Amino acid sequence: MPFGVKRYQQYLPFHPFAVEQFDLSNYDLVISSESGSAKGFVGSPDTCHICYCETPMRYIWNMYHEYKRQLGPLKRVFWMFLSNYLRQWDYINSQRVDYFIANSKNVARRIMRYYNRDAVVINCPVDFKRFRHEKNDGYYLFVGQLIPYKKADLAVCAFNAMDKRLVVIGDGHERKGLEKIAGPNIEIVGEKRGEELVEYYARCKAFIFPGEEDFGITPLEAMASGKPVVAYARGGALETVVDGKTGVFFEEQSVDSLIAAVKRVEKINWDVASIRSHAIQFDKSVTREKLQMFILDKYKLFRDDLRNC
Repeated sequence: MPFGVKRYQQYLPFHPFAVEQFDLSNYDLVISSESGSAKGFVGSPDTCHICYCETPMRYIWNMYHEYKRQLGPLKRVFWMFLSNYLRQWDYINSQRVDYFIANSKNVARRIMRYYNRDAVVINCPVDFKRFRHEKNDGYYLFVGQLIPYKKADLAVCAFNAMDKRLVVIGDGHERKGLEKIAGPNIEIVGEKRGEELVEYYARCKAFIFPGEEDFGITPLEAMASGKPVVAYARGGALETVVDGKTGVFFEEQSVDSLIAAVKRVEKINWDVASIRSHAIQFDKSVTREKLQMFILDKYKLFRDDLRNC
């Protein structure tokens, strides 16, 4: 469909129709990886379907009211009816999944709440070997999409108030607004990838993670670089950051709360080796082994059940 790659979100009403057109009936095993509609294909009863769920659709479940508040009056009414339909469709197709994997305990709880299904937790991986530690250049670092729930604006406002250096890596529709409010101590450098991103992690003083995430890879990338994390004490950060050992938490998404956490992180003498050793348990080799064992085990169980029918 026109502009489907860049504007796929605007085609949301058509996602259920589109994914149901995939004919996967000749496959013995299908693994869907999703935070949207990928698990919604219509499969054969002889096909084992394992879903790696990054989260049930945020915009119709746990963040429904937050997304709705961002819409104008007419779009809000349309969204109320559309999201009701999408919730029904999403719940129905969740019942066609044979086995769920969640990327965090946080997401596993949502899968139980919204789908009434159990999920085994296998965390998202970080490529530990990519990252290294170097002496910091005195700046704090934010990495992520510049969209509302990531709370980059909170980080910018807090560092404006402290007059401390902050580098913001990422892009999105909030970028222009952030550039308008950012002081001279704040650099908004856009998207960075590969070695350039690794270098920013390696030389930062600490990593700022002000949003509530399903799991959150960026704090692990910072910890793999031996850097402490200043994280909002909700969501996936509670499963990866150890307060006082690999970072510090702040309890409210407010400027004052974030400033207090930054002051605390500056008072601690951080053990780089300890931070990195914590991060390595989330390395991609660990995730690969857990996934392989789970998939082989569940696929064998599924085939055995078919033969016994």
